[in-house]
Amino acid sequence: MARLLIVDDDTTFRETLAETLEDLGHTVDQAAGGAEALERLPQRGFDAAFLDQRMPGMDGLQTLAALQARLPCLPPVVMLTAYASNANIIEAMRLGAFDHLAKPIGREALIEVLGRALRHAGASPAPAGPADGDGADDGDDGELVGSSQAMRQVHKRIGLAAASTAPVLVLGETGTGKDLVARALHRHSARAGAPFVAINCAAIPPELLESELFGHVRGAFTGAAGDRPGCFRAADRGVLLLDEIGDMALPVQAKILRALQQGEVTPLGSHRTVRVDVRVVAATHHDLAAAVRDGRFREDLYYRLDVLSVRVPPLRERLADIVPLAEHFLRRAAGGAPPKALSSGAAQALLQHRWPGNVRELRNLMERCQALVRHRVIEAADLDGSLSAQTCASGGGGATAPAPAVGGFAAAALPADWFDTELPAAVERLERLLIAQALARAHGNRAEAARRLGIHRQLLYRKLAQYGLE
Repeated sequence: MARLLIVDDDTTFRETLAETLEDLGHTVDQAAGGAEALERLPQRGFDAAFLDQRMPGMDGLQTLAALQARLPCLPPVVMLTAYASNANIIEAMRLGAFDHLAKPIGREALIEVLGRALRHAGASPAPAGPADGDGADDGDDGELVGSSQAMRQVHKRIGLAAASTAPVLVLGETGTGKDLVARALHRHSARAGAPFVAINCAAIPPELLESELFGHVRGAFTGAAGDRPGCFRAADRGVLLLDEIGDMALPVQAKILRALQQGEVTPLGSHRTVRVDVRVVAATHHDLAAAVRDGRFREDLYYRLDVLSVRVPPLRERLADIVPLAEHFLRRAAGGAPPKALSSGAAQALLQHRWPGNVRELRNLMERCQALVRHRVIEAADLDGSLSAQTCASGGGGATAPAPAVGGFAAAALPADWFDTELPAAVERLERLLIAQALARAHGNRAEAARRLGIHRQLLYRKLAQYGLE
């Protein structure tokens, strides 16, 4: 059993959490704020700590940074907040938090995270390097919008990667927002004040890509009227995003590997190498491991890039994010004017769609609706032309499941791939969908959503925490 510290200015929450942890057999101490935590944590030999993020005076992020500076062997710290945002999740992980949980916290989630923390209690996270700002921004990271469990894991990985200098490989289907992950990583890293340069490797012919990456000198080839530095030199001391690196030709891959290993590039037409200090983030929708097996991608480059990886989930795995994302894109498309609203029917149609084009498809649809729908509220009928071909299709647009009615339940409303899995997994997916739909219809009102679902509010709260639908 462990000795634990809870740091939270909310007395009721602090004491309730302490009671739960004591029921599990642990010894618990409490602190009402960051200053008190700075006094107690170094003196008492705690095995782990739970730290609230939003507190008066010294907040959780400031407290965590101060603890990292004072304690070379800081025990695992789990950040807690009722106001989770992309930015504070990323910043907490960058500063060395062990994990980040949103209130209310279910008993099962508490047991799971504490078990992991205590197993890793012997390994302290390395102190994070400095970054611009104090990390207290509660806004979202550009369009990297989402609070689902899947996206919370992405934000945590970004925070962990931001504290490192190693290459990062971002994986995900087309349209999921891999470039936004790269920009968020740059923004939260110690290189935030240096350049961020992005290049799409699939959009440039192979014969020109080498020049774009490494630069050239005057006269290197026909049309080279002057010197060009190239992306690596333009991103010196900063971050270079190699988007769609899976489409890069093998000869260029070899030169990328040399640049990563040696920290230097050679412009076309020159024999002089140039030192560069660049952190590379590579992104692709391809399965690079399969490309290595097929001889389409260098094995040594793959392992050099795959030091830290971030998988961006497709939109169909982020049900809780669909309606908030749609409303975000409507606000952005409105350009300061009143944005259009989604009816409950339209929200349900969005939730049932399979989104083969992912976030990009949703963004384009909302921009089209904001421009073309004449009435104030977008109805399901306004989406028919855009969604009917793909609604409830499996994966990239297969057929829907057969539609037998069993016990009065019409199976036609479910995607075909739901019937190709075990019952517990199918029940969980259906439960997530029903809860997300109820919240959308209740406009986020949890009490009303619980009433519509016919369950007690406390059960709904536990399900929200379980499925990351807070």
